[in-house]
Amino acid sequence: MPTPVTKAPNAETATPITLDSFAPGSIAVVVGASGGIGRAFVHHLTNANHFSQIISLSRSGTPPLDLLDETSIENCANSLSQMKGDIRLIIDATGFLHDENFQPEKSWRHIDPAHMAQNFAINAIGPALLMKHFLPLLPKEGKAAFVTLSARVGSIGDNHIGGWYGYRAAKAALNQIVKTMSVELARKKRDALCLALHPGTVDTGLSAPFAKSGLPVQTPKQATANMLNVINTLSSDQSGGFYAYDGSQIDW
Repeated sequence: MPTPVTKAPNAETATPITLDSFAPGSIAVVVGASGGIGRAFVHHLTNANHFSQIISLSRSGTPPLDLLDETSIENCANSLSQMKGDIRLIIDATGFLHDENFQPEKSWRHIDPAHMAQNFAINAIGPALLMKHFLPLLPKEGKAAFVTLSARVGSIGDNHIGGWYGYRAAKAALNQIVKTMSVELARKKRDALCLALHPGTVDTGLSAPFAKSGLPVQTPKQATANMLNVINTLSSDQSGGFYAYDGSQIDW
């Protein structure tokens, strides 16, 4: 059974968080909680004192959750299903952009099948498996949400400079998965949402090599506070949407 997080004393909150659209005393889950954005989500959710339990899931957690291993995802979902209380918020804060072997492609000359496959495995297939096993955990009535982190560069309509083939394509695929999942979700849990959120450029290891591009850079605490406030404002008729951290809707 995942271990609930206890509140850290004197934890800083950069932006006031409002979560009153969710029933108090329910459960929130953060997947990818060991990353910079995931840790910041856990920080805010814990210190908001709105949810009764905040569950952190990651590859290093107990039980471990690995997006490349469906059995681990299913095992975590089974553990969560045994918990007492409604799971009303699930945040997928996972993602892959680059590592020591691969960088985003600047040209079609740089397209590599292994890099592209890894992008799809982590940024599209992994989240799809999370939705497969975690969406059934949401209650049938009352607001609940599954939120996954997408990226503005996954927008086809907003693509004006090209490049980043694997990452763009995987995030575009994720957006389609979110939209399709939301249609099925609405048939089974009419008050629930399935959302794609763009966090903006955040000062983490994921975006560090690209922080000098002239884009505004947020700290993880700033970005996650903004996203939580957006999640709080959205309702079931906006399920399946693609939104930015400031609440604006992004073109598909």
